[in-house]
Amino acid sequence: MTHPSASAPLPLDSDGYPAAGGVARRPAGDAESARANRRWWDAAAPAYLAEHGRDLGDVDFLWCPEGLREADAHLLGEVAGRRVLEIGCGSAPCARWLRSAGADVVALDLSAGMLARAAELNRSTGLAVPLLQAGAGALPLADASVDLACSAFGGLPFVADVEGALREVARVLRPGGRFVASVNHPMRWPFPDSPDPDDLRIVSSYFDRTPYVETDSAGATVYVEHHRTVGDWVRAVVGAGLVLTDLVEPEWTPGRTENWGQWSPERGALVPGTLVLVCTRP
Repeated sequence: MTHPSASAPLPLDSDGYPAAGGVARRPAGDAESARANRRWWDAAAPAYLAEHGRDLGDVDFLWCPEGLREADAHLLGEVAGRRVLEIGCGSAPCARWLRSAGADVVALDLSAGMLARAAELNRSTGLAVPLLQAGAGALPLADASVDLACSAFGGLPFVADVEGALREVARVLRPGGRFVASVNHPMRWPFPDSPDPDDLRIVSSYFDRTPYVETDSAGATVYVEHHRTVGDWVRAVVGAGLVLTDLVEPEWTPGRTENWGQWSPERGALVPGTLVLVCTRP
């Protein structure tokens, strides 16, 4: 049942992000997660891009807060002339970077707020990347229609049925196609959400998969994030019919000073913050 306040605009906190009336650890299914996260990102888009837009760039491919960029990592391999799908594109800087590198790109996101900013940047940069509003669990593309798919912290941590989402990726990939996704490293889950290394203390179980849920003042779900262990990710990839070829845990880029939520140079020197899944479709 839809909560009475589920369609109302989300009230914003003083930092511009949606205000959380409450926080809980409880089950949250696919429809609830998608509905809540769509509203949250629609409301949060201006604050998020004001805070991180300069780091993300307008035409750049940043895999993670540690500073790993596709221009240096080449995790996708050769992109020129390839048909590429970006899942969870946000304001679509990665898709525009791929377009500038000669790829034929389509960019997808759940949030209309994020896609509105992506459309503005398409116009200002002169890089016209097609934009689609859809969730990761139901990709509006034909079977075997893309050579590469990628997701830089986009979509997968917010999806309840990640196995279904990965099956969708496998479906749209051509045989031999590659999928690369960066997600929150599962080791982030047991620790407080703080960039301070002094806060590296266990406050919850690594093995507790119960989703993190935020609610508004009326009790409606406004944000959901799902936790999976490293083993869960491996099993989900293999279960979707993909082959896992690499697991990358990026180290902090020397000289990088950017703090990003829980990520910081000091904390990044001690524990991993990002897991990158590199997969192929047989």
